[in-house]
Amino acid sequence: MLRKPLQRVATEEFWALKGIELGIKKGEIVGVIGCNGAGKSTLLKVLSRITEPTTGRIELFGRVGSLLEVGTGFHPELTGRENIYLNGAILGMSRFQISKQFDAIVDFAGVEKFLDTPVKRYSSGMYVRLAFAIAAHVNPDILIIDEVLAVGDAEFQTRCLRKMEEVSSNGSTVLFVSHDLNAVKSLCTRAVLLEGGSVSYDSSPEQAIQQYSSRGQFRNTLAYSHNAAAALITQLLFLSPEGGETSVIDVAAPVRILTEIEIREGTENLELCLRLELSTGVYLGSIRTPAGILDVCGQYPGRYQILLDFELPALLPQTIQLSAWLHVPKVKLYDMQERCRRIVILNSSLNHASRFDLDNGGPLGFVPTKISVDRVSTN
Repeated sequence: MLRKPLQRVATEEFWALKGIELGIKKGEIVGVIGCNGAGKSTLLKVLSRITEPTTGRIELFGRVGSLLEVGTGFHPELTGRENIYLNGAILGMSRFQISKQFDAIVDFAGVEKFLDTPVKRYSSGMYVRLAFAIAAHVNPDILIIDEVLAVGDAEFQTRCLRKMEEVSSNGSTVLFVSHDLNAVKSLCTRAVLLEGGSVSYDSSPEQAIQQYSSRGQFRNTLAYSHNAAAALITQLLFLSPEGGETSVIDVAAPVRILTEIEIREGTENLELCLRLELSTGVYLGSIRTPAGILDVCGQYPGRYQILLDFELPALLPQTIQLSAWLHVPKVKLYDMQERCRRIVILNSSLNHASRFDLDNGGPLGFVPTKISVDRVSTN
């Protein structure tokens, strides 16, 4: 209930995009990456002429085909067949031109059996397949794709990436927003990193991804600060097979995490728990120190380094976020660091058929293949 319902609420000016200067050449495939809220989708909406910029101008040369939010540009009451002609007309194609591409669109989307069904009955995956097929087959000069491809299955995503390469090879420009950094690296010739509505980095995909990954620096933000004086986490790192700090690994390589903790008071039954989740927020699994292995830390206060090695399942290339907490299970939480590190899975040599299906497999309980606890200093 508002205490003063007639009083005007103070407003704060917010710029979703500001100070962006980008020049994209014909035939380039440009990946746009960044955290949620960085302005990626807003940028594509401005370029697609859906949102008008408050200031500045956009200069586009040629026909634009775009795939943004699921269902954008579709009339839910119309059938798949009718929506193909509607979308083609919106994109500036004549009925003859649409009819010429009709079979290719339907074949790519794989919705032949449902052509005369209203699209409101379609699943989100069917929506995306049909929308992408239309956008990619209208012979666009500029193809703009948002991260909605994540809705499709792995086989469809692969076909989409190949189609984007084909569109680019024919001289069209492609703008591609995705959290799948491996796709950005393999597909794009250039990558732009957005932060806070501005371009913070514009370079090769490899360098832009490295910059993006390095933004996940450890944040020593203590939860339950009234307990943190007794035991706290002071460092958390992903290590490469060679032992150096890294933010990129191959999915086939073992994962090594170095955690440094500081114990200031004696405690019993201490446990370190590491939680892994995908960048989309989907819980992947947890890894815990075995019972009793941290007892020495509680008996002799000081600073300790804990090394944990474990194997990842055969995940699709993507970003994994790491959280950590130090606690006595069901008794006391000493310190918790949420989403304080992230690792990018790249260069997987595994094929789609052998990759782990998280939806069917469920969260995992990781078991350390190697663990060590070393005291590095005393209090």
